[in-house]
Amino acid sequence: MTMSSSSFMRQLSGKEGWKSTSKRWGGGGGGNWKQMEAGFNNMCGGGNGYNGGLVMRKRVMVVVDQSSHTKHAMMWALTHVTNKGDILTLLHIVPHSSSSSSSHCANNKGFSSDSSSSSAAHLASSLGSLCKACKPEVEVEALVIQGPKMATVMSQVKKLEVSVLVLGQKKPSSLFSCLCGRSSEEEFVEQCINTLDCLTIGVRKQSQGMGGYLISTRWQKNFWLLA
Repeated sequence: MTMSSSSFMRQLSGKEGWKSTSKRWGGGGGGNWKQMEAGFNNMCGGGNGYNGGLVMRKRVMVVVDQSSHTKHAMMWALTHVTNKGDILTLLHIVPHSSSSSSSHCANNKGFSSDSSSSSAAHLASSLGSLCKACKPEVEVEALVIQGPKMATVMSQVKKLEVSVLVLGQKKPSSLFSCLCGRSSEEEFVEQCINTLDCLTIGVRKQSQGMGGYLISTRWQKNFWLLA
């Protein structure tokens, strides 16, 4: 079964700190869940982000890394979820062992000189610049945070009052699944979907022959979305 982006999001709307670096393209502020729910029908580009003269501003977060599937999720969130004036937060989480003992705000202060930290900061900054170039009307910020993955996501979702969290998913290996069960990445996405208060969406880009995306939420699993 397939469905368009706008009808899928309308269906959903009826259901219901560690050391870090950051860089922002634009101003501050964020939306809350009630604002997001009230303006949900505008998420997929079907509206202009306004309701009765009030700006329905929301914050969308995407967890990113070097993998292609998180970048696909980032672009899907940018094109299908964000509207003018919204904030897109790119969160890159670095394990303690891969990070230096100190880091700085990227806004006018530069990044840590440590090679791993610099690489992570460069990735987040590059992805943020790409998003801003693709959709200038959306404010973009990139965060690089050191800490355990799940705890960091939970902390930032609460701290930043995230309305929508988008997570990239890759096609699971049949052999790996048979031998070892679900991967740690699959378990992470499932845990986020089932435990976080904000709307959490798992996104997997289909193969070129199929097209579209497979979308997973608390209410829908591997739903084929043509977009």
